[in-house]
Amino acid sequence: MIKVVTFDINDTEKLHYALSIRREVFVKEQGVEKALEQDNLEDTAQHYLAYYHDLAVGTARWRITDKGIKFERFAVLHGYRDKKIGQALLDAALFDARTKRKIIYLHSQKSAVNFYLKNGFSPVGEPFMEAGIEHVNMQWFDDLF
Repeated sequence: MIKVVTFDINDTEKLHYALSIRREVFVKEQGVEKALEQDNLEDTAQHYLAYYHDLAVGTARWRITDKGIKFERFAVLHGYRDKKIGQALLDAALFDARTKRKIIYLHSQKSAVNFYLKNGFSPVGEPFMEAGIEHVNMQWFDDLF
């Protein structure tokens, strides 16, 4: 039913699907500027694409930064939310990233904070604005640290 695959920037077909999903969610639905949504960091990231009944409906990525591993660009098409697709993406990303033995963090939109809280992330610092949307810096705490 749900299948999550990893890919890199060289897989242009999967990258096209991921960018299309991100454009739909972030640019069209949330009003984020296209220039802010698609950056020049695509080639440094580990990308994920979630399929629901063989249809690409969700995406995410993570990349290594000077602070650890940053999860970002988690997006699920509107009609496919509440089907555990976001959970499948997060589980796949955590499975891969935790082997790097670095701090895992993300900037959660305020509306998604509870989702991340349920999955072992904790708020760090005060809320802030990013791309015109209120966010919370969150860090994942696991037995690795």
